[in-house]
Amino acid sequence: MISLSEAETKAIDFVMEEWELSNQEKDWLLVNNSRKIDDKWWYIVEVAVKDLPDKWFIQVYDDGECDPCYTFTSPFSATETNAKLESLPQKLATVLKEERAGHI
Repeated sequence: MISLSEAETKAIDFVMEEWELSNQEKDWLLVNNSRKIDDKWWYIVEVAVKDLPDKWFIQVYDDGECDPCYTFTSPFSATETNAKLESLPQKLATVLKEERAGHI
């Protein structure tokens, strides 16, 4: 079984691979929260973008695999897909815009 720290790393790597982000964009990602699910063989890891409320919830199994059916949440409505993206690298801004619009 992997550790909680390893699960956090796997979750960030999953978001990076899923959206084909570069190491520059990786610097903007962080783990807000993570926990092992009691009596189960997986973790829930909350990955966020620095200074933004957008979040991915990634399920990481004890073998290090991530469930591709993740959850993305954002307080911005579909009409606010560009909100607070101006300081982000272009690719990461595009990812958030697409996730906020629900085009995944």
